[in-house]
Amino acid sequence: MITLKEICKKMGPRTLFDGVTITFNSGCRYGLTGPNGAGKSTLLKIVMGLEEATSGSVILPRKVGFLRQNIEDFRNFRVIDVVIMGNKRLWDAFVERDGLYEVEMTDEVGIRLGEIEEIINDENGYTAESDAEILLNGMGIPSELHNLQMHAIPTDRQFRVLLCQALFGDPEALILDEPTNHLDMESIGWLEEFLHDYSGVLIVVSHDRHFLNAVTNYIADIDYDTIIIYPGNYDDMLVTKTSVRERTELENKSKEKKVSQLREFVAKFGAGTRASQVQSRLREIERLEPQELKKSNIQRPYVRFYPPEKPSGQIVFKVSELGKSYDEKSVFKHLSFEVARGEKIGIIGNNGKGKTTLLKTLAGVLHPDAGRIEHGHQVQIGYFPQNHAEIIDKKSKMTAFDWLKTRKENVYDQDIRSVLGKMLFSGDDAFKPLSALSGGETARLIIGGMMLCNYNVLLMDEPNNHLDLEAVSALSWALQDFKGTILIASHDRDLINNAANKIIAFEEKGIRITAGNLDEYFAAKK
Repeated sequence: MITLKEICKKMGPRTLFDGVTITFNSGCRYGLTGPNGAGKSTLLKIVMGLEEATSGSVILPRKVGFLRQNIEDFRNFRVIDVVIMGNKRLWDAFVERDGLYEVEMTDEVGIRLGEIEEIINDENGYTAESDAEILLNGMGIPSELHNLQMHAIPTDRQFRVLLCQALFGDPEALILDEPTNHLDMESIGWLEEFLHDYSGVLIVVSHDRHFLNAVTNYIADIDYDTIIIYPGNYDDMLVTKTSVRERTELENKSKEKKVSQLREFVAKFGAGTRASQVQSRLREIERLEPQELKKSNIQRPYVRFYPPEKPSGQIVFKVSELGKSYDEKSVFKHLSFEVARGEKIGIIGNNGKGKTTLLKTLAGVLHPDAGRIEHGHQVQIGYFPQNHAEIIDKKSKMTAFDWLKTRKENVYDQDIRSVLGKMLFSGDDAFKPLSALSGGETARLIIGGMMLCNYNVLLMDEPNNHLDLEAVSALSWALQDFKGTILIASHDRDLINNAANKIIAFEEKGIRITAGNLDEYFAAKK
């Protein structure tokens, strides 16, 4: 189990946690939730000793798996060795043993080698490589990459290796911060099964609602300057939290009404002969005084893509014999399909199959090697790139306000301030420099730019990356409500399932296009 005692964390004038005492029990799988900036990652760093609390203490089991993000520190190590490093005691034993084999053999060296072999045996070191291979294969990293150095494999797969590192060595506790980032749907499914069978204590932060619902049986929600444990998964927590808040607010209103009536009596008879009755009512007022409700730190952006000023023609895109390759690797070829006005198309498939390439080609960012794309009448495209740097230069001296102003000619300042407010850039935040924006703020700013411009076609590549659960929900509703045409690539199953009425799937044997949402696609595939 993991125990936090009287944890307090202050950052400048702001309090993230105040006197938090909580125990995370073995056999339980906790989702740690709260909006961006609530302190989720900070809490995990405090638990792991990577950041100090203002006050309080943490008690951990002996072996804890922790998902790291520092891929550069491992760039010159073999992939399989990086996974084995997840068991520090075992890895240290391997390193020391290899070092001793290079020195002159003495009695002391021989004795120490014997001790090291005992450690390796205790930590199942003789099956370490095969155990690591099982994890790597489950994460979609093929055997031919296992002995390469980390820098020789794609960046998204390096992050998967670090996830395998956290899972390696049967840790008694697992702490995972955004483990589904850089994972495709197939790998997320494998991870869900793995975590569901995990017997230790799990604490996971994720902005993937489907994933949280699938793996958690408790939610630790950061709000009201503390952490509240709710039984059940994320959807269960929302129902309970909302009902508790509403019940407390109703009770407060009832108390306020009763207190008002009692005060009228006190004011009327306070100076009269009913002293005992007045005192009784004063005591009742004190007992009924409504409790002050702390303000929730949850904020939901207001996302709406307003009806296009000019609707597109009936056919938005006509794609004919499209082909695209990188060097000698073909991403797709002879791809033909049409997109009709009002269609909402989810683009799914494993990483590296061509989802981003297709969207960039439709957006005109890339040129195809073969075939052609015909745009329909009056098509106006809004593009959300997976790599935010493609349209937001954080090295520039522009502010969020300045950047939005460049998105639309002759736009009024009040319209920009309105969009910024809806995207949670209130007050001086509207003039934050681009260089100071977090990933979530950058994503919200790009969405704000799309809202401002009234596009009739939206091309979105992983727009949910970096957004918190509240923002993803707001985006999902906006996409469902949008009257134009959408093509969206995402590994967030709830987002695709709710927003799409057609699926383009990049499968092993080619590209399949089916009508219906994601659930219907999977049902048809079975």
